[in-house]
Amino acid sequence: MARTASRLVPGGPVARAASRHLVAGLPRGLPAAVPWVAPLYVGAVQLGAYATARLSGPRRTELLRTHSTNVDNLRAGRWQTLATSAVFVEEPLPVTYGAGLLAALGTAEWRWGAWRTAGVFAAGHVGASLLVYAALRARTPRGTPPPTAGAASAHPVTDEGPDATARAIDVGASYGFNATVGALAATVPHRGARTAATAGLLALGVRPVLRRGRTFTDVGHLVALALGVAMGAGMRAGTGRRTGS
Repeated sequence: MARTASRLVPGGPVARAASRHLVAGLPRGLPAAVPWVAPLYVGAVQLGAYATARLSGPRRTELLRTHSTNVDNLRAGRWQTLATSAVFVEEPLPVTYGAGLLAALGTAEWRWGAWRTAGVFAAGHVGASLLVYAALRARTPRGTPPPTAGAASAHPVTDEGPDATARAIDVGASYGFNATVGALAATVPHRGARTAATAGLLALGVRPVLRRGRTFTDVGHLVALALGVAMGAGMRAGTGRRTGS
């Protein structure tokens, strides 16, 4: 599953649009605590990316592939990649993407606290990774050869022949990013704004999936976004029940 390039473009159009509108969702008044986990995570990912970029090409590729949630790793039982893949990226984060990721996670941490934010991010990252893996495993034969040198890391879903995605580099934060953005949209207090934000994000997430040259990461981004929306709706319903009681 090659989320590398796709994750560096903040989850496609979904995260680009979200990063422009996150500030509007900030709660009124002073926060109970200044977010610190979000800056720590984004900073660690960025520093790790710079360190990884200093490695030689083969060593860097092997390191990233080892921590990828691709079919070969998960089929072999390397479930730790579900965690480690979220702290590796192929290239240092672009400024716009890093700012958008920090804004999303920081806003969520401000509103929900560090633990709940981490839970939403992790559930979106792991949930989307496993669902995409299940779909890819069903169509990927065992013993697929490694991708040829210079091959793109994000392969179209319509590829024929041996499926190079089985060993593809698949790391990054975009699944968790999309889930967090979806949950933020689903917890906007005003009903009209909430509906518009949720519908707009889902529409942006569906668009890449419908194009002819789609990749499985486009599907993963949409799945993560939908998981985030569902989690946000659950949090909103729980808050409403507590308020009512």
